[in-house]
Amino acid sequence: MQLGFVTAILPEQTLEEVFAIAADIGYDCVEVMCWPPGKSSRRYAGITHINTSTLDERTVDSIGELSAKYGVSISALGYYPNALSPDEAESTQAVEQIRNVITAAAQLNVGRMTTFVGRDWTKNVDDNWPRFLETWKPIIDHAEASDVRVGIENCPMFFTNDEWPGGKNLAHSPAIWQRMFDDIPSQCFGLNYDPSHMIFQQMDYLAPLREFKDRLVHVHAKDVRVDQHLLNRVGILANPNEYHTPKLPGMGDVDWGKFFSTLTDTGYAGPVCVEVEDRAYEGSPQSVKRSLVQSHTFLRNYLPK
Repeated sequence: MQLGFVTAILPEQTLEEVFAIAADIGYDCVEVMCWPPGKSSRRYAGITHINTSTLDERTVDSIGELSAKYGVSISALGYYPNALSPDEAESTQAVEQIRNVITAAAQLNVGRMTTFVGRDWTKNVDDNWPRFLETWKPIIDHAEASDVRVGIENCPMFFTNDEWPGGKNLAHSPAIWQRMFDDIPSQCFGLNYDPSHMIFQQMDYLAPLREFKDRLVHVHAKDVRVDQHLLNRVGILANPNEYHTPKLPGMGDVDWGKFFSTLTDTGYAGPVCVEVEDRAYEGSPQSVKRSLVQSHTFLRNYLPK
């Protein structure tokens, strides 16, 4: 396995600066964000370290040279919109860019693209399903033609009133993943698995590794703390941000020894990328870099060079 981080935590840095930071700390790879240029109101969104709209042969070569110079590979190209948004313009742009990022992953010989399925959060799962199939079957056909595996992150995208009541990502549970893979059986369609999202849903975060071992495309290393005293007051029907907090690996409720013990048993040999969303480390550029150093130090216990 290769240890990396998600570049969303370094929004102001150039791609070369990202590679340099990764190399300096000792990371093997980075998951590179590929949003269309422009701003986004969502945290960790709207970040463009590779602009797929200007990706020509010269740019491909220059990215390859940077990767070789710093000894840091690209684990995947990432873009996390809502392709099933009820806003037609938002959905159309998301689908178009997902396809563009898949194409870019093929051009760069990366072979992986990471994203969300999306959801109309005002509708239940069954009512979302026809649109899911209509939208995602052609996307996965494009991925197959491009020889790129698409890893869907398992985050419910439900945190506050903005995502109430259903969240903005269908793919949040093993039952739904199985239904997705039954209806779109391509091996180019799989998971970008993050154990923290299972914990705040009060679910087993190890069992899916075994059940879906053949669908593991990419893995996120993010921890989470569920504050039981808060959960006891507000209950599981409250907005999740009222009782849980994203944390750096080793500072939450994930048992990383058990996690990697199970992950290695599956035969997974791909990237594991730290996703920093811990507000305690967002106060300054120095704090952000500290978060990456601390996560690297901790996870090297399980992923030695």
